[in-house]
Amino acid sequence: MKVLNFGSLNYDYVYKVDHAVTPGETIDSQGMDSFLGGKGLNQSISLARAGVKVFHAGQVGEDGERFLHACEKNGIDTTYIKMIEGKSGHAIIQLDKNAQNCILLYGGSNRKITKEFVDEVLPHFEKGDILLLQNEINELDYIIDRAYERGMQITLNPSPFDKALEACDLKKISYFLLNEIEGGQISGEKEPDKILDVMMSKFPEAKVVLTLGSDGVVYRDKNQTCRQGIYKVKAVDTTAAGDTFTGYFIAGILAGMSVPDILKMCTKASAITVSRMGATDSIPTMDEVNDTDL
Repeated sequence: MKVLNFGSLNYDYVYKVDHAVTPGETIDSQGMDSFLGGKGLNQSISLARAGVKVFHAGQVGEDGERFLHACEKNGIDTTYIKMIEGKSGHAIIQLDKNAQNCILLYGGSNRKITKEFVDEVLPHFEKGDILLLQNEINELDYIIDRAYERGMQITLNPSPFDKALEACDLKKISYFLLNEIEGGQISGEKEPDKILDVMMSKFPEAKVVLTLGSDGVVYRDKNQTCRQGIYKVKAVDTTAAGDTFTGYFIAGILAGMSVPDILKMCTKASAITVSRMGATDSIPTMDEVNDTDL
């Protein structure tokens, strides 16, 4: 079984601020750092550091050599990463004194995916292989349709939630990994249990993982509901916490672990991530997760 992550690759420009800027306001930043990121790259690195052989598909601009080097350094297969004319995607991240972030995305090469490129990549994968998707690239609906035709298991992290997702046939999704905000946007509900009720009503064959911030995480499928609390650590940067969770969750599925054990592992890995600065730099290896007491 192979794992393909068709996702974004971004440069992250992180500005440390007292609070997120409000309309009409100008504020000073206390510092600025540059990291490699993008939900796609973050999740591929999380998968790789969790011990999964992962293929990454996506596009970078003429400034994108660093992404290829980072993937190769982490053992990610770059066969399906294409370099095109123009700029790579980037994100401007405001990181406040409470380690909360606000993110502004520029799609760049991530938003120039073509149907032809999709059709070049997907024939190399087959029934039962896992496809991981986020919503930082274009042609998401086309990718889902073609992957479903091939019998792939489609895992979707619907972030950021926007109108592009309305064009997608979400009944074709095998796994949803989403937070309260995204769950509310899909379901129209606010309470976690009601979100999950609606999700299972709409997508009865899917498996849903709903992360709840400081309240932990809830998993539900048609047979079971499982809950897991958080590991308390001093948070310094929450940027890649959800991406870490996603990679480790898929790693747990591939390893045949029970859902409760998967949730414990994912929550622990995410706790380590938020205790460190940066996106890709903050994601732990499986050895670190196993060796860290929280």
